[in-house]
Amino acid sequence: MARFIALGLIAGLAGASASAVAADLPIAPEPVDYVRICDAYGARFYYIPGTETCLRVRGRVRTEFRVRNFGEAENAWGDRDTDGYQWRSRGYLYLDARTQTSFGTLRGFIELYMQQTNDRAGFSIDNAYIQWGGLTAGLTNSNFDFFTGYAYNAQIESYSDQSLNQIAYTYAFGNGFNATVAVEDRSDRQASIGLNGTTLGYGGTRMPDLIGVLGVSQGWGEAQIMGALHQVYPNAAFNGQTGSSEDELGFAVGGGVEINFGGVAQGGSVALQGVYTDGASAYGSTGWNDLITDAVWDGNSTETTRTWNVFGGVSLDLTSTLEFNVEGGYHNVDAATSAYDFTQWSVTSNLVWEPVAGFIMGPEIQYRDLDFDAASGLEDTQQIFGAFRMQRSF
Repeated sequence: MARFIALGLIAGLAGASASAVAADLPIAPEPVDYVRICDAYGARFYYIPGTETCLRVRGRVRTEFRVRNFGEAENAWGDRDTDGYQWRSRGYLYLDARTQTSFGTLRGFIELYMQQTNDRAGFSIDNAYIQWGGLTAGLTNSNFDFFTGYAYNAQIESYSDQSLNQIAYTYAFGNGFNATVAVEDRSDRQASIGLNGTTLGYGGTRMPDLIGVLGVSQGWGEAQIMGALHQVYPNAAFNGQTGSSEDELGFAVGGGVEINFGGVAQGGSVALQGVYTDGASAYGSTGWNDLITDAVWDGNSTETTRTWNVFGGVSLDLTSTLEFNVEGGYHNVDAATSAYDFTQWSVTSNLVWEPVAGFIMGPEIQYRDLDFDAASGLEDTQQIFGAFRMQRSF
């Protein structure tokens, strides 16, 4: 009997010991879904865990010291209450998500930044769009714009460079040829409406702008011809003072070419573009003087303003780390009355040093000449701007 009791105790202790040992054994970890490299769309894309979507995250930090107009008086330095310099810093975030579908690549892209200029802070979105095959919808660069500068163009520009809400479709013919049709928001393409020497604004939005583009991009460079239709829609104050109620249909046409070259230093590129506008002046430049109009009341009717614009530039890689850029443009404005006529031309040049990949710095100088008609009551003037920029992209 005692023997059976002893054996039972031994068995019980063995069972308890086995349970304790089992409790001390490590538990198998849950499977981990490690981040995988996605090489379908180039470098630095990764699969979002648990999906077949590839994501690339990028950033940029920029700081620049900007010397405002110190040309012919009155300039920014001649007015005691105007800032003579601006110190601007920006932090950018770029998110690029892509998924392959049976209809082509589905892409979502976001570019946003926070900014501090002197004591003023702000936040802005430059791009927020969806692409699916040839379809693009959202906020991105206007399809009309072609050459948008080589230099920083920190304070003025001679070309047109707008990010707009839009929906567009691009068809690729092959061999680098393509065609695009687009509907774009009108809001940022509105210049003033001239009335009796003053300027008034647009009424509310009614019709978006319509854009058509034919382009080619090959090893030698790229070229584009483009057109736009734009509704000129004066506000109620204008109609009330003139007794008019009719709108005008403006348009813009243009063409540009950019050619890559070698044989000089490390090579570079040269670009040239021309644009004619009639009632759609903002397609000629986003750097107009404030006197620019889309239409003017001539005493009897509302007449659209015509502009002629030519601009371009040269970018030259002096060495593997040093780049020189020079560009400029000429713009002529012919309005219904001479009080709104003027010409402006500008030149910008900078030198960019990249001592380390992704890190650039360098100075920039900009000059602009404004020649007003005597009927405007404005004096011709010359403006000079300067800047020094440092930028790190990662």
